[in-house]
Amino acid sequence: MSVRILALVGSLRAGSHNRQLAEAAVKHAPEGAQVDLFEGLAEIPFYNEDIDVEGSVPAAAQSLREAAGSADALLLFSPEYNGTIPAVLKNAIDWLSRPYGAGALSGKPVAVVGTAFGQYGGVWAQDEARKAVGIAGAKVLDDVKLSIPGSVTRFAETHPSEDAEVVEQLTEVLARVHGHAGEPAAA
Repeated sequence: MSVRILALVGSLRAGSHNRQLAEAAVKHAPEGAQVDLFEGLAEIPFYNEDIDVEGSVPAAAQSLREAAGSADALLLFSPEYNGTIPAVLKNAIDWLSRPYGAGALSGKPVAVVGTAFGQYGGVWAQDEARKAVGIAGAKVLDDVKLSIPGSVTRFAETHPSEDAEVVEQLTEVLARVHGHAGEPAAA
């Protein structure tokens, strides 16, 4: 079974370690899985119900909804900004949660991973992202976690795709997301 996993990165910075971690996921996707890195979160306006009108949804938001809708699962890569989830990732979740009860996240398996400079690797932000996607209707994979601390020093000279320990952990995450994506939806 071929599984499509959509990766959303909560950092807009070109050299973001979370973006590099997502690139490693693309590179190390297990057989039978394809990880697609979504580009364009920066172009999506802040969620506003006044502009979320059928037929006139902003193109960038519609593109996100279509990408998530056609994916079998999502993998969110979250840095930690001031102890919580970055606005760009929260905004993506808000757009994907609508229309209420039928958003692109409804019933879809979603895992949250990431790296941050602090000693806990961004766990607070990742927990907040899990909470938000769960409320948005996703099937949160609470048992699929990866928080890599010390990103600034750990990845100063090494891309995550070249760090054997990270690759091993990320491969396990991808295999588990792949497994959940292949499960039939609960009735």
